Amino acid sequence: MSNIPQIEQPAPDFTAQDRHGNTVSLENFANQWLILYFYPKDNTPGCTNEAKDFTNYQAEFSELGAKIVGVSPDSEKSHGKFIDKHDLTIQLLSDPEHQVIEAYGAWRLKKFMGKEYMGVVRSTFLITPDGKIAQVWDKVRVKGHVEKVLQELRTLLSS
Repeated sequence: MSNIPQIEQPAPDFTAQDRHGNTVSLENFANQWLILYFYPKDNTPGCTNEAKDFTNYQAEFSELGAKIVGVSPDSEKSHGKFIDKHDLTIQLLSDPEHQVIEAYGAWRLKKFMGKEYMGVVRSTFLITPDGKIAQVWDKVRVKGHVEKVLQELRTLLSS
């Protein structure tokens, strides 16, 4: 049913726009670690906390040679306001057609209060400098998540 890329597989290529309308692709992150995370919506409580957590730990990720990129269906304009409102330092990409979100298996059937709908399932992918999936976190719970990603990166770098 879901087409979530698995560990050791090549990361699906992607192209999306950042807040300034610049095109960003997987190849922009060649030779560095990439934390690619998918979230449902700008300025909602869980998504705001996750973005702030990634921002708060950005220096540690940077020291380890990793970039952080968040993807949601929100517009570039929405991302710009979200970044400014919360002083975010991470890069956010706009994917209104769900092409990147679907390529990573994060666009799925969700249930809320008895209703079913298609939406973004919060998930994170750790991608190696040579473009392979190193780790997958599916159906992420925000609290403590960024610390787990950082710990996994440290573990992989020390092995």
